[in-house]
Amino acid sequence: MKRTSYQTGLLAESLCRFALRLKCYRIVASRYKTPRGEIDIIALRGNSVAMVEVKARGTEREAIESILPRQQERLHAAALDFLARHPHFANHDVRFDVMLVAPRRWPVHIRDAWRPN
Repeated sequence: MKRTSYQTGLLAESLCRFALRLKCYRIVASRYKTPRGEIDIIALRGNSVAMVEVKARGTEREAIESILPRQQERLHAAALDFLARHPHFANHDVRFDVMLVAPRRWPVHIRDAWRPN
């Protein structure tokens, strides 16, 4: 039975949440949706809030190339919404991470993958 891309994405996000927990992150939210965008995982570790985009592709290179500037803008807008709704994170460092999931490989976590303009 072939998995749909939606099912593959859900599985990839689940694997990434598990990997982050092993790295001592606390998952604050999953699939955080706003009218302006969605954040796959929001995780806390120390004084940092990581807005994590999960990409499941055939190769790590394909995953990296799939994150376009327009998507980065949507993620930034969603992050601003999250922070406005959760002011207790106001003094935390906020960063945008990417987790790449390729078949039969452990997720690759790229911390601070980009900074909003």
